[in-house]
Amino acid sequence: MRVRRARSLLVSWQERKLVLTNYLTRVSTSAAPEAVPILHLLEDWTRVSDLFSLLPGYRPRSILAGINGLLKNTFLVEEGTPEAKRDADLARVWSNWLPYASFHFGTKDVHFTSLTQYTRLPKRIFKDAPPPLLKSYSKAPRIYLPGEHVAEGEFIRVLMARRTHREYSGKTIPLNLLSKLLHYTWGVTGKVNGTPFGPGFLKTSPSGGARHPGEVYILAMRIQGLSQGLYHYDGLHHRLEWLKSIPAIKKAVAYTAGQDFLQDASALFLMTAVFPRSMWKYRFARAYRVVLLDAGHLCQTFCLVATWLGLAPFCTAALRDTLIEKDLGLDGIREAAIYVAGVGTPTKA
Repeated sequence: MRVRRARSLLVSWQERKLVLTNYLTRVSTSAAPEAVPILHLLEDWTRVSDLFSLLPGYRPRSILAGINGLLKNTFLVEEGTPEAKRDADLARVWSNWLPYASFHFGTKDVHFTSLTQYTRLPKRIFKDAPPPLLKSYSKAPRIYLPGEHVAEGEFIRVLMARRTHREYSGKTIPLNLLSKLLHYTWGVTGKVNGTPFGPGFLKTSPSGGARHPGEVYILAMRIQGLSQGLYHYDGLHHRLEWLKSIPAIKKAVAYTAGQDFLQDASALFLMTAVFPRSMWKYRFARAYRVVLLDAGHLCQTFCLVATWLGLAPFCTAALRDTLIEKDLGLDGIREAAIYVAGVGTPTKA
């Protein structure tokens, strides 16, 4: 058997303890300092028996016990296994953004507390007062701006009406409204010559370097003319691509970590990022921020367009990453789920 150190491994110190974390498998545990020399030696594929001579200060039995513990916790990978292949795939695709962008993998599939549970928490749990929601320099000179009155026009009306909704009527929405929502949020509205990086697309939201890593999949629940299931939106040709039929209402709750009010929504929009689009141009980890900013731009556009159409929008970062990626057939390395938006008909017209 040959083993090597997992490429998705971080070492840190927490409360005076050495902590090993595999951010791909999200396994984290404290470890004895003796684990470090073993991991240090296993940069490349090595037979376990060869470690006996490389670590003369340790007994073979102790080394074997250490190896078994590291394998069990996924800090080592065994040659030829699916775990080793996935670990190598991650290291190859994300090589220019690691270790800093390991934040992406380390924060997947976390436990979410429901809104109902929050309301039941005793106030004593929040020991400290919340920080101020606004900032002001009390001693700075002040310049008062001209007074703003309610402006007229459709844009201002939509802007001022945008709200996050958590109640839906459960009614079906027509396909033409879904069409407009997709086109004005994710549709290609033009092309640009991005010399020397080649041609690019224009959309209604900005994207770092015009790379547009964002994709969107629709979980259709109550859309006229569409059967319940998963669809991909092709923004260049403005068309839906059917992927599979699934119990959409049940999945809407599962995808959003138990947010059961979405049972009455009309559709969910599963937003993903195709990382190599941005990695190809930006080979440094800061570009991971740009991918997240792109998703924020798209979601705000989505909320405004939905409001303009008289629909009730919703968005959340509480999502079951791996479940969504599995249902969409994504590897979670090249393309991964990062945001979920929803829409329905408001309870009050």
